[in-house]
Amino acid sequence: MLLELHIAGLGVIDDASLELAPGLNVLTGETGAGKTMVTTGLALVLGRRAQSGLVRDGAERAGVEARFDARDVAGAADWAEEGELVLARSLSADGRSSARAGGQMAPLSTLAELGADLVEVHGQHQTQRLLSPAAHLAFLDRFCGPEHLERLGRYRAAHARLREVRAALARLEDAAREREREKDLLAYQVREIEAAAIRLGERAELEVEESRLGNAERILERLEEARAALASEGGGADAIGVAAAAIDDAAKADPAAEGLAARLAGLAEEARDVAEALRSYGDGLELDPGRLEGVRQRIAAIRDLERKYGEAEEGILAFLEEASERLGALERAGEERDEWGAEAARLAEEVSALAAALTEARTDAGPRLAEGIRGELAELGMEGASVAVRLAPHETPGHDGAEGAEMLFSGGDGQALQPLAKVASGGELSRTMLACRTVLADLDEVGTLVFDEVDAGIGGRAGVAVGRRLARLAASRQVLVVTHLPQIACFADRHFRLTKEAGITRVTALHGADRVQELSRMLSGMPTDEAATHAEQLLAEAAREKAR
Repeated sequence: MLLELHIAGLGVIDDASLELAPGLNVLTGETGAGKTMVTTGLALVLGRRAQSGLVRDGAERAGVEARFDARDVAGAADWAEEGELVLARSLSADGRSSARAGGQMAPLSTLAELGADLVEVHGQHQTQRLLSPAAHLAFLDRFCGPEHLERLGRYRAAHARLREVRAALARLEDAAREREREKDLLAYQVREIEAAAIRLGERAELEVEESRLGNAERILERLEEARAALASEGGGADAIGVAAAAIDDAAKADPAAEGLAARLAGLAEEARDVAEALRSYGDGLELDPGRLEGVRQRIAAIRDLERKYGEAEEGILAFLEEASERLGALERAGEERDEWGAEAARLAEEVSALAAALTEARTDAGPRLAEGIRGELAELGMEGASVAVRLAPHETPGHDGAEGAEMLFSGGDGQALQPLAKVASGGELSRTMLACRTVLADLDEVGTLVFDEVDAGIGGRAGVAVGRRLARLAASRQVLVVTHLPQIACFADRHFRLTKEAGITRVTALHGADRVQELSRMLSGMPTDEAATHAEQLLAEAAREKAR
């Protein structure tokens, strides 16, 4: 609910505050007193783009502040303090603009988003929800009832999921050719590495073997030299044996030499053993050019795999593991595509069935909604006006179903039905919205409704009907109305009069005799006893109507 509105430096308004009440709030006053400027200021603080020339002559800037009770507005929780939300808008004379929400600087779009859940404005020069075909479809769907709305929710969820699944399928299809190329490459790489059957440490072993085989002839020559030096007659082994025998003989005379004799005896035995080992090692070493060539080819093959897939056997085997996993994932992609395809088919069937049910309900409800609105329009002084709801099928089902809806309007007999946005005046739009609001009392959760020019072109009995319906709306939400008709103003729960003195608008909340006087002015142009009596009768009748 809008609790308070403060406007400064805007058009004819120098400084004005309105403390609004629950229920029906009415603004009245002479033409040019600034009534519409109040709704303009409210629209500005709700995020409307500012037109040039709104700042009052001589003022540096214009400012509008609106204080709301936003306890029941979920989207306002981050900006509200103790359930109250203050929106503010400032316009400078040079065209600059700033906005605040909850005392914090905010982009204009934030005011618009918050305002959409707080206030709905209907009237000339305002953004009118009734002009939107999307709103027409929303009216129709609400009129179809809660079961239809629940079905619509299920349809939207299924439709959104279907779009996601189809997008996933499209991505899979787009990637299919590239995926096949990748699969072929990975399969070749896996086969090449697996066929090589390499093992950790193999290359190092092969390089040792290659060195031994490649140098076998030279190794044999050196072995023979070493063996001859040790084992030939008079060679190293014999010399050590002679030395050992000499020291052994010396030890017989001097026991201190026994240790040396033992060591030399051990050396002589070790020399003979080494000579035998050299002979055995040489016997086991063969010249094998075929094996050498095989070893060299194997080393070359491992090095080739290293160049392609990774450093050493560890890198090659790690690549093999990764490639095998990726290949498996790509092979499973076909299975995934089949699963997505099956889900898409199921969802398409569900969406089609739900869309058909939505279409059936809308087709049935459209004429009944139009008839209800026509009846209300007649009561609101628009006899002869006609409304129809036209369904327009989509080529493919969309977010809201297989069709859109548009309200067609005719202002009177002999006038063709045309789209409401093209043919209805500001006052006709306001009254048509009022008719919709009456037929669809629970249209949405917006707490405050503003009607400007709802009384354009009507009077007398039709004015009373408009007032009665506004009062009915105001029983469940706050309503703010700008009106010239006393038949509407008499239903107000709070009545504001706007007067202009010396070019400056003044706003006064009326009570008791002041209210009778204002209604008298509206009835006759000047306060008279007869007009006052009529005004009191209007107030009494409105009180009785509201008490029912």
